[in-house]
Amino acid sequence: MDFTLNEVQADIKSLANKIVGEQVTRERLKELEAGTERMDRGLWGELAKANLLGIALPESVGGSGYGIMELCVVLQEVGRFVAPIPLLATVAMTALPIAEFGTDDQQQKYLPAVVNGDSVLTAALQEPLNGSPLTPATNAKRNGDGWVLDGTKTAVPWAPLAERILVNASTGDGNVGLFLVDPSDPGVSLLKAEATNREPQAVLTLSGVRVADADVIGDPTNGTAAIQWVYRRALAGLCATAVGVAEEAVRITAEYISQREQFERPLATFQGATLRIADAYIDTQAINVATWSAIWRLAEGRPADDELAIAKYWVADGGHRVVHACQHLHGGMGVDIDYPIHRYLLWGKELELTLGGATPQLLRLGASMAGAVA
Repeated sequence: MDFTLNEVQADIKSLANKIVGEQVTRERLKELEAGTERMDRGLWGELAKANLLGIALPESVGGSGYGIMELCVVLQEVGRFVAPIPLLATVAMTALPIAEFGTDDQQQKYLPAVVNGDSVLTAALQEPLNGSPLTPATNAKRNGDGWVLDGTKTAVPWAPLAERILVNASTGDGNVGLFLVDPSDPGVSLLKAEATNREPQAVLTLSGVRVADADVIGDPTNGTAAIQWVYRRALAGLCATAVGVAEEAVRITAEYISQREQFERPLATFQGATLRIADAYIDTQAINVATWSAIWRLAEGRPADDELAIAKYWVADGGHRVVHACQHLHGGMGVDIDYPIHRYLLWGKELELTLGGATPQLLRLGASMAGAVA
């Protein structure tokens, strides 16, 4: 299949590449890593000025009105430059669901600030020892004109900076709902943590947190389809980010082994090094094709669960090989944190861990194929 970007998408990619590339220099990354503020607010503001934060949000809230395909084009460039911004958490995981399932009042309350770069949002979909967002242990009980939430969420991305956190919770009788939680609520506890790639995260504990009906996204008694919708787009965004990470890691490494000499000849002239980078390139192309196949199907409104599982597998398995090969081919330079390649290893590992590893994806695909044959 031909996944060549159309003219508009190519322009979006070029603009995102220019802005992120100019803002996220190696010196800027070192500065952020040495400080306490992990988010590059300068880049966030520049993306807002170019309306790239609102690329997939409705025109009624100031967005550009495009879709998941265009958002993933931008996320790929975020991955390419390992840019420390909450684009995936804010837009793909939280703002898009508000735009799709929220009321007009909810959209006008939360989304213009996202488009303008004035707000960070996030979603809490992961729980301890629970791999499915469709069956959360976190529960929501009806109470007057609202709901009361109790439960624990893990690895909530960018939670320490978020103004609202989208939480999935069981509402009884096998139903599930989506709730916007205010992190300043006295019943909310955030235990700050740091991801493998230094991204700020938190363990979110909810103890009797009240959420008004005005902050319930969609139908809380029939939210399974909404949760699936959110989860698919979160996966698509993660995989698109991984494409950028893998492509840039391979580019940096190919350049390095072409210039680095050993025994009076470039490393790239040694067969072992050449084969290793060639394998990394092949893995990267597989990640690329699998990812864009899944994203295209989402954008076209077609079933994409199997394609997303395939993309997840390639990001977890092939992505692991790519970043490790690139790190290894740099030799001693690979462990020098003044050199950028270590960031791609950290981002690759974080993506692999977030997606859950390769084996669960193979098991899911096997079960899917077995069911289809049966």
